[in-house]
Amino acid sequence: MNIILLGPPGAGKGTQARHLVETRNMVQLSTGDMLREAKDSGTEMGKVVADVMARGALVTDEIVIGLIREKIATVSTDGFIFDGFPRTLAQADALADLLEAEGQTLDKVIEMRVDDSVLVARISARSTCGNCGEVYNDETKPIPADGKCTNCGGTEFKRRADDNPDSLKTRLMEYYKQTSPLLGYYYAKGMLNRVDGLGSIEQVQADIAGVLDA
Repeated sequence: MNIILLGPPGAGKGTQARHLVETRNMVQLSTGDMLREAKDSGTEMGKVVADVMARGALVTDEIVIGLIREKIATVSTDGFIFDGFPRTLAQADALADLLEAEGQTLDKVIEMRVDDSVLVARISARSTCGNCGEVYNDETKPIPADGKCTNCGGTEFKRRADDNPDSLKTRLMEYYKQTSPLLGYYYAKGMLNRVDGLGSIEQVQADIAGVLDA
């Protein structure tokens, strides 16, 4: 089963994707992770990516689609989670064409919906482990009293400089401008499913499982 996870910054897509990877043998395809991995891989595609990034140029849709094609052709999995792609209608069409060419389908699109004001408050209190990236929150999941990450035991934690109300509102506006056409696109195809992204981690997991198992 191949799915797209949509949601604004801080909605918890990464947390939910990790859970699906662990429990359903799926593979998360994050555009940023794939580009960094390709840049250091030494493959022909990797050399192209490294050159583009070294020049500070924008990575084209063709490059990203090429990286996704490589993953689909070489990785054994029970399904892919597309995270950060597609971002435009042209990318959505390109992804559909790629999956069809590979004999696969896009099965579900899940939007993690949020209340913006609650999300801004949540992210402003967010910090991450500097070693493994585990996310903590001053209110809902504080850093352990012993100062050690529960996931890896790391002791360095950091906050993003742009995790503040003004920057977050700008990022949310950009997200909605990009994503609104995609929501209409997948709704028209009968593929769009919505879950409450501000529930507890366990509740969101259960809601996503309900969508996937329906």
